[in-house]
Amino acid sequence: MAAITKRGLILSGREVPSRSGAVAADRNPWTGEVYAEVAAGGVEDVRAAVDAAAEAFPAWAATRPAERRAILSRAADLLADRAKDVIALMADEVGAVAPWAGFNVMLAADMLREAAASVSQPVGQVLATNADGVLSTQVRVPKGVVAAISPWNAPVILGVRAVAMPLAVGNTVVLKPSEDAPIACGLLISDVLHEAGLPAGVLNVVTNDRAEAGAVVEALIGDERVRMVNFTGSTEVGRRIGVLAATHLKPAVLELGGKNALVVLDDADVDYAVDAAVFGAYMNAGQICMCVDRVIVDRSVADAFTERFAARVRALPVGDPGASGTVIGPVISPSAAERVSALIRDAVDKGAELVAGTGEIEAPGTLIRPTVLAGVTKDMRVYYDEIFGPATVIHPVDGVEEAIALANDTPHGLTAGVITQNLARGLEVAARLRTGIVHVNDQSIADEPQAPFGGVKNSGYGRFGGQAGAESFTDTRWVTAQVSGQAHFPI
Repeated sequence: MAAITKRGLILSGREVPSRSGAVAADRNPWTGEVYAEVAAGGVEDVRAAVDAAAEAFPAWAATRPAERRAILSRAADLLADRAKDVIALMADEVGAVAPWAGFNVMLAADMLREAAASVSQPVGQVLATNADGVLSTQVRVPKGVVAAISPWNAPVILGVRAVAMPLAVGNTVVLKPSEDAPIACGLLISDVLHEAGLPAGVLNVVTNDRAEAGAVVEALIGDERVRMVNFTGSTEVGRRIGVLAATHLKPAVLELGGKNALVVLDDADVDYAVDAAVFGAYMNAGQICMCVDRVIVDRSVADAFTERFAARVRALPVGDPGASGTVIGPVISPSAAERVSALIRDAVDKGAELVAGTGEIEAPGTLIRPTVLAGVTKDMRVYYDEIFGPATVIHPVDGVEEAIALANDTPHGLTAGVITQNLARGLEVAARLRTGIVHVNDQSIADEPQAPFGGVKNSGYGRFGGQAGAESFTDTRWVTAQVSGQAHFPI
């Protein structure tokens, strides 16, 4: 058995134990063994982290853009250089297969580079004014201390996304990573940034025990020095985060769950649609907020699609995420496996058909073979609930209007895909889908650091990425200067 990794909190650039001395176990979802022990921070540790971030903010906000760019660029290179180590880390910590872990490294490094590029973008503009002799401007200024809460499923991507743009535009950050991936989506990010030269206190990381998560988050968001919150995770938790932020009159960027559709029109290349659906539904064992939960396929091609899709799904290699060639590894925990399996059982008990897979949990208690359901109706939980596991549903429909109506029949609105050989038709369908993201002639999973990323409805609000991300993490300030003459005062 490998030695257990032990990590502390990151406060003021130093790795320290929690004030209580408590630690939390970080378990490998494939073996069930403890992979690491991390400091279990509490309310006092949160206060210390915010102390450090607040103290570091004035100097960091005043740092020259070239210096911030250099740090973020170096961090990108350092992260890319650690690809092999990160692939091993993600296999042990979250059960990720190598291609997914490698993609995490690549995209996260690109996010750091995009953030580096953004530091020298224009930060204001000159406004028209009716006042004589006045220069009127609006400028973007950093908010201050940002609370960032990052998830486990794409840990390196989403850990970096939680901090890169906030840091680039001059904020300081307190990061609370998921209890299921405290290293990959928290401490690893801190390591590369500090090695790249990030000053002490600019990024602080508070890991915690799951039982203390509520108290830690409440203390973090409730601290009056924290001026903004960003969170990626489930809609259920995001709703609570949003309410808490609103209670303290703090803006939030929330990227939450999805019930994403892949719409396959009657003129689609069926083999291409199958390839798109397999990738979109089962990458990372379906544990991506953008995964295809529903394949909405025109009835004229539904039989051919379903037959080929089911055959491909049954052939996907499953098992140990560390083994070469594995496509479907474990889900994150036994409780997650039970939740996914229960959704499938509920559907089957109410009359749904298992086209591929069984939904049964296999050893070591976190493995579910990829599953395809058909005949799903609104009385089944899987019709509306996000699956977030290795399963998807096929819905045959009669024509474009029914496809659009079904795709929009969800409280979520994150992303979607449309497959057709008629680009104009695909764009027309995309325009009518109520999602924050749509990909024509592609499946629903895609991310580029320069693009605005986020959803509508129960998939959250605000945007990460690109110019929209820079605006999310800054305040707009109106500044005027009487440059000639003097202002007139009527009294």
